[in-house]
Amino acid sequence: MKLSIVIVNYNVKYFLEQCLNSVKRAVEGIDVEVFVVDNNSVDSSVSMLKEKFPEVKLIENRENLGFSRANNQAIKASRGEYVLLLNPDTVVEDDTFKKCIAFMDAHQDAGGLGVKMIDGKGNFLPESKRGFPSPSTAFYKIFGLSKLFPRSRTFGKYHLGYLDKNEIHEVDVLAGAFMMLRKKVLDEIGFLDESFFMYGEDIDLSYRINKSGYKNYYFPETRIIHYKGESTKKSSINYVFIFYNAMVIFARKHFSKKNARLYTFLINMAIWFRASLAVITRFLKQVFLPILDFIFIYVGILLIKGYWEQHVIFTEGGHYPDEFIYIILPAYILIWLLSVYFSGGYDKPVKLLKVFQGMAIGTVVILVSYALFPESWRFSRAIILLGTIWGLAAMVGLRALFSTFKVQGVKFGETSNKRFLIIGEKEEARRVTELLQKTQLAPAFIGLVKPSGKVTRNDGFIGTLNQIRDIITIYKINEVIFCSKDIPPQQIIDKMSELHNFQVDYKIAPEDSLSIIGSNSINTSGDLYIININAIDKPVNKRNKRLFDILISLILLGVSPAGIFIVRQPAGFLRNIFLVLAGRRSWMGYAQADVAHSHKLPSIKKGVLNPADAFRKTNISSETLEKLNLIYVRDYKVWTDLNVIWKGFKELGR
Repeated sequence: MKLSIVIVNYNVKYFLEQCLNSVKRAVEGIDVEVFVVDNNSVDSSVSMLKEKFPEVKLIENRENLGFSRANNQAIKASRGEYVLLLNPDTVVEDDTFKKCIAFMDAHQDAGGLGVKMIDGKGNFLPESKRGFPSPSTAFYKIFGLSKLFPRSRTFGKYHLGYLDKNEIHEVDVLAGAFMMLRKKVLDEIGFLDESFFMYGEDIDLSYRINKSGYKNYYFPETRIIHYKGESTKKSSINYVFIFYNAMVIFARKHFSKKNARLYTFLINMAIWFRASLAVITRFLKQVFLPILDFIFIYVGILLIKGYWEQHVIFTEGGHYPDEFIYIILPAYILIWLLSVYFSGGYDKPVKLLKVFQGMAIGTVVILVSYALFPESWRFSRAIILLGTIWGLAAMVGLRALFSTFKVQGVKFGETSNKRFLIIGEKEEARRVTELLQKTQLAPAFIGLVKPSGKVTRNDGFIGTLNQIRDIITIYKINEVIFCSKDIPPQQIIDKMSELHNFQVDYKIAPEDSLSIIGSNSINTSGDLYIININAIDKPVNKRNKRLFDILISLILLGVSPAGIFIVRQPAGFLRNIFLVLAGRRSWMGYAQADVAHSHKLPSIKKGVLNPADAFRKTNISSETLEKLNLIYVRDYKVWTDLNVIWKGFKELGR
């Protein structure tokens, strides 16, 4: 057997499907076996594989064993002359494997081979070729010198930026996303080091290949799309610790004690530097817009207050007390901002309707509270109403300003009014159009483009792939979707690379799939359009569920003098109210089935009640409980929680 392909999957079902579709086309005429090692995914990856790719050799793990151990499982079972370690978030060209095998056959000194990688926008990924992370290289990388001087032979060693990306080179390190390895070399030097759970194992293996006398080659005569670039999780603290600790393992294994100590010192510095930066960056991203909103609204209302004092309320002299300025006004603004937050007004992309909704709810809450205040604290309804108008104007104005200057994530209509091009033959293009229209998107325009041939007046197409530049410009296209059934990956990659300077995004619609998948940025894990399911782990649903828990707890606390005579366990009832308010429990959680779940569920807080309490029965089977949990997860509604609480009120002390 010539080639064994090994793909480790963990909860990337749609990426995996797209990857395997491209692999299926690329292996034609090659004696090949394909392994998929699933690390206990919870997204139905395994059922998809069994249904759509029965020829794949599937290894199902009962836990996440990590990248190294999972790859080694398949490598041990492989029979190919070459072993390819391939990430599931990749797309290969039709001739990728043939070209790589031909190169390896012609270069017997080659122990490993990597290829040219591009991201989801057609941009070259610098991690396609890398140098070993020596202490000096690590220092330059950690403190940004490699980024400042990418083509320097001194500072640019990490990504070997001084080497031409379009020429074949000997390199130090192969990228784990695509590593073609000579099996006899693996048998000599050993497989992936299982000390590395994730990250670093590709560097270690590349180093051992070089030490054994073989060479690693960068081979740019074929390309792949790799959606999750190296920058994918740099804002994640977990990524920082895992990645840099992997570098420590590498140093202790391969460097002298002196160099290993120096390297470990640098890495520890990097960990705390990067982790602190990640925390600060994430915090600033989350609070930047709310803080600006607060400042602008507060300053505006102070100006309104000044005018109102001088010309309406205190025309003969006087002013509002300091309590109004330093306590009441900030409290009003916090109520408005919290209402906007819980209404989804701070979700990205920006939806002005959510801002209006939040401000309206906040104003109602303020006016109701105002009526309950003692007379001495009721300062001015007019300022509340004028403040609402100003608050709306300020928030809309800020977002319009950010949208104009293209601040990331603050852009009107980023998902709802895009203009799409779908490239494919008539039948597939129409199928993808229908799929797009069934998603949560509301496309402003969908144009169909033929891959080749001529366009006639009544066939529904606006042009051909050769006219793509003009079509994008004339129709002001935001996003291009390629139908993989009709367009080979090589042509897709060609067009993405050719058009990478255009301000458009690219996605691929796999054949016979309900997904349209791709990545708008190297900093995202990939954007996915599928028929919308209102899953419980959506940010808006998690937020609404928490808000619901708080409101119900406050209501139950108010009626507790009567409630303790209704519930079966009064002491537990009061305890649960405070546990839910503290965020340690939720009023609604999962039913506990007696058998192992066939579908793992998103993590939510333990519930006082569960979906089964809506039926007031005690003899519900474990299988039924499982199904109730799945229904609850997939189509979450606050009204479901309210209905179960109403029907299961007596059990609130559980």
